[in-house]
Amino acid sequence: MDTSACTPNSGEVVSIRGSVVDVRFDTNLPPVRALLRAGREGRIAIEVMAHLDAHQVRGIALTPTQGLARGATVEDTGGPLMAPVGKNIRSRMFDVFGQAIDRLPPPQVEWRSVHRAPPSLAHRSARSEVFETGIKLIDVLMPLERGGKAGLFGGAGVGKTVLLTEMIHNMVGQHAGVSIFCGIGERCREGEELYREMKTAGVLDNMVMVFGQMNEPPGARFRVGHAALTMAEYFRDDEHRDVLLLVDNIFRFIQAGMEISGMMGQMPSRLGYQPTMGTELSALEERIANTDSGAITSIQAVYVPADDFTDPAAVHTFSHLSASIVLSRKRASEGLYPAIDPLQSNSRMAAPSIIGERHYGVAQAVRRTLAQYADLKDIIAMLGLEQLSVQDRKVVARARRLERFLTQPFFTTEQFSGLKGRLVSLDDALDGCERILADEFSDVPESALYMIGAVDEARAAAKAAMATP
Repeated sequence: MDTSACTPNSGEVVSIRGSVVDVRFDTNLPPVRALLRAGREGRIAIEVMAHLDAHQVRGIALTPTQGLARGATVEDTGGPLMAPVGKNIRSRMFDVFGQAIDRLPPPQVEWRSVHRAPPSLAHRSARSEVFETGIKLIDVLMPLERGGKAGLFGGAGVGKTVLLTEMIHNMVGQHAGVSIFCGIGERCREGEELYREMKTAGVLDNMVMVFGQMNEPPGARFRVGHAALTMAEYFRDDEHRDVLLLVDNIFRFIQAGMEISGMMGQMPSRLGYQPTMGTELSALEERIANTDSGAITSIQAVYVPADDFTDPAAVHTFSHLSASIVLSRKRASEGLYPAIDPLQSNSRMAAPSIIGERHYGVAQAVRRTLAQYADLKDIIAMLGLEQLSVQDRKVVARARRLERFLTQPFFTTEQFSGLKGRLVSLDDALDGCERILADEFSDVPESALYMIGAVDEARAAAKAAMATP
């Protein structure tokens, strides 16, 4: 397709080094961040990263450069990389260019630049509000911030995707909001599985998925987060809705930036990271905010290289997070789902001035009880429960009941577990914890508190268990 008629500004390729392409323009030099097109039907997309001199620009290809040669014609599109926005993008799956990749016809959409400034301080909401998820363990012990960023730490098979899927389900049901899933450097298999799971769970109608796959060039992986945020900003600013943005994995965004920096010839900083890492991460993270019209709340999966929390990528990411949710393989193996480690997870919202004295007091008492139980586990393993003092045995009984009460059947796993999903309000969750801490359920078997919603369901579960022969 010859686009020279509509975009007269064209140049030619001077050199190609992997994804780095130098282009010479004799007339107008395209600005930094302009999108260039080359190859057959303009299939090769190049983003301008630097001006080398009065006639040459250096760009990073967002697509593979196979078939591109020196002397090939390059067309300036006259604008930056664009992302689709509008009502019709819901329930669809896109790539970094806004092209539908779910084998369905392209939707009718508007297009906006992926490069947008964060909301100004004048338009941001100054209130600290709690974002209720309907999941007891998160709402009681590590409340999320509306318009904040939470980090989700966990390996494979501990329930990360199930937790994200449930949050999407609750977001649609409770907040009448929109969810956007952004896969940065995702495996193709994971993207396909997630799409299928969302469809089966019936939450796809109020959801958008954007993927920059693991096999795509670093330029595409680097920009897919910006494309997803542009879509999220449309729902927040134009439709005044709350948006839940799920990012998997934010480390791969930093990794893509590191690859681009190396190819562009920038001097690396500590441990080989790009010198502009802090700036690049902030430009992305600062767009996630709550304004007077709506909020973008983000949950980001975080990979910590070699479990080294002093790694620059981890340090820079943590500085943006308002809550950390740590998933535990040990809890998953015990069947305590969601498998969140309550003692390692935390939130800066868990302060009396934000969540109130009652919530803060209950959360601290739950943590203290669970921590005491963790300390006593070694003694129980060696000597047995009978060797503990009466007071310690009460602590163990409370802690074990709390652990089971803080499990929850999910809507998205109904078909596998056979248990009806529960959405539990914060008041019900706090009420249940208070009553367990006051030993109100000491006469109820621990198993009756497992996988229930509100705490009053425990008595009914205990009666049902006794009635079963």
